Amino acid sequence: MPPAWEAGYAGRRALVTGGAGFIGSHVARRLVQLGATVTIVDALIPDCGGNLFNIADLREQVHLRIADLRDREAIEDLVCDPDFVFNLAGQVSHIDSMIRPVDDLELNCVAHISLLEACRRRNPGVRIVYAGTRQAYGRPRYLPVDERHPRIPTDINGINKMAGEAYHLLYHRLHGMRATSLRLTNTFGPGLLIRHPRQGFLSVFLRRVLDDEPIRVYGDGSQLRDLNYVDDVVAAFLAVAADDATVGEALNLGADPPLSLRQVAELMIEIAGSGRVERVPFPDDLKRIDIGSYYGDFARIRAAVGWQPQVPVAEGLRRTLAYYRRNARHYIAGDEVEP
Repeated sequence: MPPAWEAGYAGRRALVTGGAGFIGSHVARRLVQLGATVTIVDALIPDCGGNLFNIADLREQVHLRIADLRDREAIEDLVCDPDFVFNLAGQVSHIDSMIRPVDDLELNCVAHISLLEACRRRNPGVRIVYAGTRQAYGRPRYLPVDERHPRIPTDINGINKMAGEAYHLLYHRLHGMRATSLRLTNTFGPGLLIRHPRQGFLSVFLRRVLDDEPIRVYGDGSQLRDLNYVDDVVAAFLAVAADDATVGEALNLGADPPLSLRQVAELMIEIAGSGRVERVPFPDDLKRIDIGSYYGDFARIRAAVGWQPQVPVAEGLRRTLAYYRRNARHYIAGDEVEP
């Protein structure tokens, strides 16, 4: 039996920011399947993950606007009508944030204040779900990490994403806006950016397996991570948006059991039939921002809306690798569909 929240999207209007990106495109696709009228807005900023191939199958079923959230006039026009805003725009590379911290501030703070102000002025009753991150916690003091854990990010991106979440929750407290933040962990699946190695270990591992190159595991590879397949993450966004029980809250996603980085690498290699593991020392620049082991406690979202992961990691990796075997040129060579 499908979850009850699925029936709540037919005939409704949704805006998906960052909708040509990895997770945003999957959110948009699921909304279309459920009968919603969907508008996608994406600035297509280089190296941030926006890729028009992600929505090539949706182009006749959605409204696409290529615009920047910092463009006040464009955004005010877009936020007037939707019942829901799924806010997945932003810059997620920890490495890039340390190289270009002001750019990260613009994309992860200024852009979101612009969106929230537009909603406050033009559509204050809209339901907003923001894509937060477990990176806000920094190095765990205990495991699993629950929402009460101190938030001490280890890099610029973590600080700015934490601020982005705080703006959404502040607008709830001050202006009554119905905002929720989901603190995502390691999401994977078709459409994940793999062109460059600066968006997390899963992108790097996938690219190396596809190229039949060694997966370099730093240290002994025992660091633990929880992984969510993208379909499960989409279900979390839609379940939360359809229920006001979590308004004003920030909730962890997660998975059980966590896997070590070495286990993830070995599982990918087994499924793909290519690649190999190579242990290497931690580079100094990455060691400074590494968080060690992390896995989250997601009991609060499970209690609130009944969410928990459904797709096992191995099955998710099979789907992901099969997708890139068919479509790698659209993610590696830059052979994208034109606007």
